[in-house]
Amino acid sequence: MVHIDITYTGGLRCQATHGPSGSELTTDAPVDNHGRGESFSPTDLMATALGSCMVTIMGIVAERHGWNIEGTKVGVDKEMTNAAPRRIARLSVTINVPHGLEESARKTLENAAHTCPVKLSMLPAIEVPVTFRWG
Repeated sequence: MVHIDITYTGGLRCQATHGPSGSELTTDAPVDNHGRGESFSPTDLMATALGSCMVTIMGIVAERHGWNIEGTKVGVDKEMTNAAPRRIARLSVTINVPHGLEESARKTLENAAHTCPVKLSMLPAIEVPVTFRWG
């Protein structure tokens, strides 16, 4: 279990502290939802969690097999619903792996990304199209 402390600091901002490491981050409401948009919003963190989880699980599998995926970049585009209730409608993910790998390695790594804990924890109401670009 990991504990995270969150303090509402006013002005639609929060300060979060990761219990095990003491690392801190600030969240801010987005401009389109009454905030200043000066930091990650809570829904931005969900998009960040998805992309970083996908590539982390790919990294675990790549290390196990001796495949090099260093320098892999992940882009996530977050789209919110227009109608109430406000929620994430779509997280479009693009994963750019700079190294060429054999087809069997690609399939294994793609499966790893699709089965990361964050993606598996998301509701089916959120669309998650994923594009892989290899080499």
